[in-house]
Amino acid sequence: MVLVCQHESIMPSDLSSRDLPLPRRAGAYTFAALFAAESFVRALNSTVVSLQAYDILGDAQKVSVLATSVSVSVLFLTLMLPHVLGRLRRRWAYTLGAVLMIAASLALASHVVVGQAAGMMLRNLGAAVMNITLSLYILDHIRRADLARSEPLRLSLSTFSWMTGPALGVWLYVEYGPWGPQVAAVVSAGVLLALFWYLRLSDSVNAMPPGNLEGFKALRNVSRFVEQPRLRLAWLIAFGRSCFWSTFFIYGPLLLVEAGLGKTLGGLMISASQAVLLTAWLSGRFAQRFGVRAVIAASFLFSAGASFAAGLAGTSHPYVTIACLLLGSVAASALDGVGGIPFLRAVRHRERQEMAAVYRSYIDCSELIPAFVFAFALLWLPIGTVFVILAVALCSIGLVAWRHLPKSL
Repeated sequence: MVLVCQHESIMPSDLSSRDLPLPRRAGAYTFAALFAAESFVRALNSTVVSLQAYDILGDAQKVSVLATSVSVSVLFLTLMLPHVLGRLRRRWAYTLGAVLMIAASLALASHVVVGQAAGMMLRNLGAAVMNITLSLYILDHIRRADLARSEPLRLSLSTFSWMTGPALGVWLYVEYGPWGPQVAAVVSAGVLLALFWYLRLSDSVNAMPPGNLEGFKALRNVSRFVEQPRLRLAWLIAFGRSCFWSTFFIYGPLLLVEAGLGKTLGGLMISASQAVLLTAWLSGRFAQRFGVRAVIAASFLFSAGASFAAGLAGTSHPYVTIACLLLGSVAASALDGVGGIPFLRAVRHRERQEMAAVYRSYIDCSELIPAFVFAFALLWLPIGTVFVILAVALCSIGLVAWRHLPKSL
């Protein structure tokens, strides 16, 4: 995974003495550390969620129906988040997100359909709260001219989390059952909260400003977002790159299970795909040399080709499928590195908060729309078809990005 920076007046609850130094602006490494810790919490369940849903429901098509239902609920709640949270301070909003992640793990540990649905919804909602809040902090602290450097850095430092989390989560699930990965996720969320509050309360150099999430009317802001072509394009780009990852994370492991390769290999594939996040910083270098537009368009086209090849290989040649998906993840990591820049440069200063929640809906839509389409496709077609459909979508978005993104971006 977004307001005008609203610094609150100094209150006794914030500082015990007016003589204490005011917090300074946080740097790129502060946000990179928080994002890496947050990523590990999410990574532990990234593959377990789909595999557990498959174990409970027994069919990939039913998993798609469940994912669609959950995404519809989360999309609505995400758009309403600032209204629901009201004038809650950002630090409490971020804390709430972590608490929701903990509640999600407890629900998933029940290993029943109701708990699975509740856990998936709470997990996505908690991630949405933390994503929006952290993005608002970044907009307040990182200059726009530095985004091409700081965003790839943030993605690169989260590599360890995504390299180890999926495989570890699946291993814990296979060896210790439903509670295994969830206990690890709860402990990791506790560490994340401790790190966040340490940065806010104990480190005056990297402390976060208090700030608020103000309430607003969701439909009005969706309309305002849609009226701005640059924001629409930024959303489409983010939606496309998220479609690759959501399809990969859900249907990649399921394809391997249907091919008879087992769950553990699926977790290892997901973890291996995240190792290439180390190359995200290269996308920043390429963007500075060739332009953000060129990197985004080329990455979309490359990931489309890899997805198409993976779909053709399918369950008949699963190891070829693995290789193609891993190649596609290289291009997707480049999109992760610079794909958020169009929004960060396009959003108006006074509309940061309102547009952030609307923009964040790309994550929920990237889980909702593909899952809805795949639920129908899988009624008649093999599971490899989902990657062929994905390839067509990625190619189309890449061409739109090349045509409409400004060369000067």
